[in-house]
Amino acid sequence: MYRPTDDRLSKSAKISILYIVMVFIFFSYIFRLFSMQIVRGDDYKIQSKRNANSVTVIPAQRGEIFDRKSNVPIVINTESFAVEVKPGEIPNGYYDTVIQKLAKILEINKTDIDKKIPPSIRRSYTSVQVKTNVNFATISSIAENIVDLPGVSWVSKPNRNYLHTQSMSHIIGYVGDITQDEITLLYNKGYSKNSIVGKTGIEKQYDSLLQGVPGSEESMVDVHGRVISAVPKINEPEMGKSLVLTIDSDIQKLVEDALGQRVGASVVLKPATGEILAMVSYPYYDNNIFSSDSASVEYAKLINDSSKPLINRAVQLSYPPASTFKIIMSAAMLQENVFPSAKKIECKGKMIYGGRVFHCHVHEPGHGWLDLKNAMAQSCDVYYWTIGRDYLGIEKIASYAREFGLGKSSQIDLPSQVSGLVPTAEWKEKRLHEKWLGGDTMSCSIGQGFMEATPLQLANMIAMVSNEGVIYKPHILKEVRDPVTNDVISEVKPSVLTESTIDKSVWKEIQEALRYTVTDGTPQYPMHNKIVKIACKTGTAEVEPYSNPNRKDKQSWHSWLVAYAPYDAPPEERICVATIVEACNKWEWWAPYATNIIIQGIFANQTYEQAIKDLGFERMAANRGRRE
Repeated sequence: MYRPTDDRLSKSAKISILYIVMVFIFFSYIFRLFSMQIVRGDDYKIQSKRNANSVTVIPAQRGEIFDRKSNVPIVINTESFAVEVKPGEIPNGYYDTVIQKLAKILEINKTDIDKKIPPSIRRSYTSVQVKTNVNFATISSIAENIVDLPGVSWVSKPNRNYLHTQSMSHIIGYVGDITQDEITLLYNKGYSKNSIVGKTGIEKQYDSLLQGVPGSEESMVDVHGRVISAVPKINEPEMGKSLVLTIDSDIQKLVEDALGQRVGASVVLKPATGEILAMVSYPYYDNNIFSSDSASVEYAKLINDSSKPLINRAVQLSYPPASTFKIIMSAAMLQENVFPSAKKIECKGKMIYGGRVFHCHVHEPGHGWLDLKNAMAQSCDVYYWTIGRDYLGIEKIASYAREFGLGKSSQIDLPSQVSGLVPTAEWKEKRLHEKWLGGDTMSCSIGQGFMEATPLQLANMIAMVSNEGVIYKPHILKEVRDPVTNDVISEVKPSVLTESTIDKSVWKEIQEALRYTVTDGTPQYPMHNKIVKIACKTGTAEVEPYSNPNRKDKQSWHSWLVAYAPYDAPPEERICVATIVEACNKWEWWAPYATNIIIQGIFANQTYEQAIKDLGFERMAANRGRRE
């Protein structure tokens, strides 16, 4: 019988195995193709498109900001550039050489660029911004050396230019590079790691309007991100909206000059609408420094400055309202009908209560017998101590204070503000674990003790008197406009913030008392004005002595004044002013003078210099800015 040799069996087995392997490979390819084209076809199509298109964001210019006349720009954009690097385009072994040369042109340390381009991304073709706010001269230098700078490019990135600095800095604020925390919060709203965002003021409050819509540049690239198309597709960016503010630049300058270099604040508003015509807080700062190369150094100086120039004292600091609070006390007394306004209380210059002597600001022999009108005009503490302690009590006082807007947000369109404080017995028990005393009520009755309010809140308080019971929501934005056509897109309408239930007759009596304060009260001289009739109330808040070695007096006072004018005009023709000069300044009771200068300048259409001349304040104003 024939039997194959071992060699023939071995050869046949090898052919069979090869055949099986070929069949397996064939079906493996068929399965792979089926999986790629049918099962995961859509995924690969998306990935293919993603690999084929590279999108570069073209930043939009921020919207410009104008004052209420809408023809005076406050903030504009100036031409500036951002320098970018695509590290993958730098030839192998030349990274350090290229980056060292670029750093020298940009006048920064090479390590600053290395931090932004760590070794892990140095083969990437994604652009990395290494410096912003680069001027044209520097870009020209880069262009001249571009052969030696592979991977380096630049894009236009306009810089913010604040034309009105000083007192406008707190209102406008400033912008800066977006932080990681901000990216996390704003990513879904179209912000990216290269975005510039508002940090404070109007820049922050209305950042979404000012941002605009970024454009894009689409290019065909290979799998490594290298551009392979000659003509990119450009989607032009849309500039941010233009903002028109309620601020009047001329009034702002007038208020700035009237306050001078005195630590304090002043607010001017239209009581019939809530529009802020001026808001000045001193000291201020130059918001252009935040776009300079020394931004971090300058910011550190501002943070460490003991006078706190970054704080907007008009809304971010609260003070004892002092005797301006007697307006609220008078309204509460009249509305509650607890004490007749014609009935008199005797002031002997002091009041003894709980083993303690409370001195009126006029000591022996005191003011004598006073009714409400004269108590307001002379700002008699004894009168209001008596009314507060014996007839109203802290709960009623607190209730009326809140009705006037104290102790709660003024809801102005700024990103940061404080609510002040309206204390009660319950508050003291919870906060200090102490019982409320009659002496606490007496202190609050004259706006001292725990009571605190911001200048804006006191401007709203006097606005309520002017409007006879209504406070309109204060606002700084007037209109939003199209940056191309200048058409009005939206405008802010007056909105009621607080509406009182106090009787009309009460408001009339308070208005008369405030006018009488000007004609026959303590501020007769500083508030004398031939152009316009003014109604006002002064305030002198005693505070802890400031640690100033040049101060010889043992007591320190904030100087307050709240006013509205014209007294004999309807609310829609009036303006309200609230001014505070802090105790750290040389004691000169300047708030009344500053307020009268502001009112004179507004209604006589005068500059600061013209106003002080007509008012006869030239000698007083000669020392403006002196601090001891």
